[in-house]
Amino acid sequence: MHQLYINTIGCQMNVYDSDQIERALAPNGFARTDQLEEADLVIVNTCAIRAKAEQKAFSFVGRLAQLKQRKPGLIVGVGGCVAQQEGEKILARAPQVDLVFGPKAIPRLARLVERVRAKRLRVVDIEDSDGIEELDLSSGFRDDGQVARFVTVMQGCDNFCTYCVVPYVRGREASRHPDKILEEIRVLADGGVREVTLLGQNVNSYGRKENLGTFAELLARVNRIDGLARIRFTTSHPKDLSDGLIDAFGRLDKLCPHIHLPVQSGSDRVLKRMNRKYTRAVYLDRIARLRHVRPDMAITTDFIVGFPGETEEDFEETLGLLETVKFDGVFAFMYSDRSVAPASGFEGKIDEAQKKERLQRLLQQQEVFTLSSNRALIGCEQEVLVEGFSTRPGLAEENVSPRQWSGRTPGNKIVNFNPDPDCAGGDAVHPGLLVGVRIEKAYSHSLWGRPVRVEEEPGGYKGDTCHAA
Repeated sequence: MHQLYINTIGCQMNVYDSDQIERALAPNGFARTDQLEEADLVIVNTCAIRAKAEQKAFSFVGRLAQLKQRKPGLIVGVGGCVAQQEGEKILARAPQVDLVFGPKAIPRLARLVERVRAKRLRVVDIEDSDGIEELDLSSGFRDDGQVARFVTVMQGCDNFCTYCVVPYVRGREASRHPDKILEEIRVLADGGVREVTLLGQNVNSYGRKENLGTFAELLARVNRIDGLARIRFTTSHPKDLSDGLIDAFGRLDKLCPHIHLPVQSGSDRVLKRMNRKYTRAVYLDRIARLRHVRPDMAITTDFIVGFPGETEEDFEETLGLLETVKFDGVFAFMYSDRSVAPASGFEGKIDEAQKKERLQRLLQQQEVFTLSSNRALIGCEQEVLVEGFSTRPGLAEENVSPRQWSGRTPGNKIVNFNPDPDCAGGDAVHPGLLVGVRIEKAYSHSLWGRPVRVEEEPGGYKGDTCHAA
């Protein structure tokens, strides 16, 4: 048995790809380890979306040089978006690297590793393709106790936002056949997974090219899978958010009332320069329709601050959008040039100090809305899918046990709670159960409460209530 260590950098797509890397190499006798020193094969699964992520990847690769000196037989691979973007340049930059492969080479990875092992070659595979090559699912998946998993439904992107490298490193949009997606989810559900998050750069355009049906139709089929309790998806492009998909939130009982809908800016002028193909008014209309269908809808978003040419007036419009929508949470980043993206050649670059200042202003304003959204749930009973023990240390002054259970609400809010033997079934909580938790405390990034009911068996408890305690 060979030991495989994977360092995953980046988004949920990379987390899924790392699981696929593990699955692809399992027939060759590789088992995943979390001990770097024990590894026979180290793979860095990289992200190129921002400069910081790329720097983090090369920093880790640099540290592997000493490990390889101690273990000459060690194989070092670089995969993911930076690998696709840089290709053979990585071999010149990092002599300790033996293998460079892009996201679409994962189904070929076992053969690539064998070439390196057998002939001590340095191998590069960044070949692109129009379709999606599927992995054999017969090897199943590693049962590591996770009750929530990612499942990719499509790859690539056709939108070409001017700041983004995704179309260049992950290729054009290609959708998986729904039968393959459903087969994978059934395998996961049979293994105890209760929640899946369907992944794509723009899931709203799923199946459009291949005439595979709409994304809303795919969700309806996933909703019928036995054993599954929850469905989420990400990411949605606002310009393609259809009425059918919005209506699905009111029709499908397993579809969580949470959507991540990246807006990037509140200024029409900046949105146009970003090539986002929607306006502020269109985005706000989508939000209104979502909240009409599901008044309890939790909405999160992305912002890029300091985009080239962003004026103070543009930024104030972004803060105004924040005030209007009152998102449950945001992910905000300072703009950074990516060499292959058109915006890298735009004039009007914002200096780093101003970008940092704007980022802090945005995050401070959002902190108020996030805390307000969380406090509104005090006194409510929320359905929590238990994921495991909380990593948050117990707070003695609040009489909180250091061994708290942790999980998420349908709105994707983290909830921690103590075991409670006075609650029916409360002493038999384990990962994968749905627990009704009465929320008693709200923090900036989590909630705390007491269990009031526990499902007797998977599928036995459903729903939230929000009323005074």
